[in-house]
Amino acid sequence: MMYEIVKRVDFSFGHRLVDYQGKCNRPHGHNGVAEIRLATDTLDEAGMVADFGDVGDAVGGWIKAHLDHRMILRADDPLARAVAALGDDAYLMAEEPTAENMARMIYGKASEMGLPVVSVTMWETSDSRATYAPAQAESGAGDGVVERRAALV
Repeated sequence: MMYEIVKRVDFSFGHRLVDYQGKCNRPHGHNGVAEIRLATDTLDEAGMVADFGDVGDAVGGWIKAHLDHRMILRADDPLARAVAALGDDAYLMAEEPTAENMARMIYGKASEMGLPVVSVTMWETSDSRATYAPAQAESGAGDGVVERRAALV
């Protein structure tokens, strides 16, 4: 039997996609949601996969400190220099700050924290999400939501 929990972290961010041909290459913002999915075969001594509060403090705390109310930009985006010149600091990624890449990044942070993370779903809008799950494929068909899956390892 597998036990699973999901912790939801709401945050606001701005970004743009430099190499994208369309309106998302302009700076814009989102009220995003990261869903961190944890799973294990056995429960801890308290009868939990993990304490929701501890997950929120750890992963949610990292998101609030690094991503919330910030511009998330590719490191070589010229806009990063402009943001810095204004005295602000953007969160810089090596790759385009797509929902897929953000989900993979948050997955990596949760994993580094020692959490039994199995996937992260990044909601960019209320009807569009991307999931990073290196070892599994989830089913989300038929729910009216546009989803892109990252198959990166």
